[in-house]
Amino acid sequence: MAISPLEQFANPILFLPLPLISIGLTKLTLYGIFVLITLFGFFVLPFMNTVPFVGTRWTVTTETLYSSVSSILKDQVGEGFSEYIPMTISLFSFILFANLISNIPYSFGFTTSVIVCLGLSVIVFIGVTIIGIKTHGIHWASFFVPSGSPLALVPLLVIIEFISYIARAFSLGIRLLANIVAGHILMNVISTMVWIILTSGIFYAVLSLIPFAIFTGLFVLELAVSVIQAYVFTLLFCSYLNDAINLH
Repeated sequence: MAISPLEQFANPILFLPLPLISIGLTKLTLYGIFVLITLFGFFVLPFMNTVPFVGTRWTVTTETLYSSVSSILKDQVGEGFSEYIPMTISLFSFILFANLISNIPYSFGFTTSVIVCLGLSVIVFIGVTIIGIKTHGIHWASFFVPSGSPLALVPLLVIIEFISYIARAFSLGIRLLANIVAGHILMNVISTMVWIILTSGIFYAVLSLIPFAIFTGLFVLELAVSVIQAYVFTLLFCSYLNDAINLH
């Protein structure tokens, strides 16, 4: 039987029946809050003291993350990029922390949720579209007509460009979802195999060292994938933002 994507909102782990409305806290909501709390602790707490932790590994890490994301945004957008730094860093950090937390054993893969990934993708798509319309007004529609196109082909090109543009609302989320889910499924299969071999006897326990080494390598690779997918999502967001601001 096919599992509905809305099933993740069923069977809340905490249910509060109130007179006018009932509030349910699901695992998805709980981990979303946990990711936000982690982000707050990582970026805000080091700078809340009277004397900031200047030069510590914590502050150096946050500053490196800030400069790296700012560099990506500047390379893609050009002048005026500073206006979009908070939005870009927030997006990158949220996806990065959600991906990394999902690698903790027995945790919940927040970015393995269809609702989360497509939700982020659609929000980015709507936000970039609003920025483009606000910046260029009606002239923004010229984005769907490639420069130098023959007049006879314009209607066909507009349809193709429009479909390609709408696909952006889903491609970002699907790419993130597919890569994170694939890695988690692979680790789950191999870890299950290692456990079965390990508990089958002393001889098999020795043989399990080989698949365990493979599993360890895959775990390290999955950590790298978590960072790479956050980078790819942010890079494509910056590219779409450049299209909205600078058109063709």
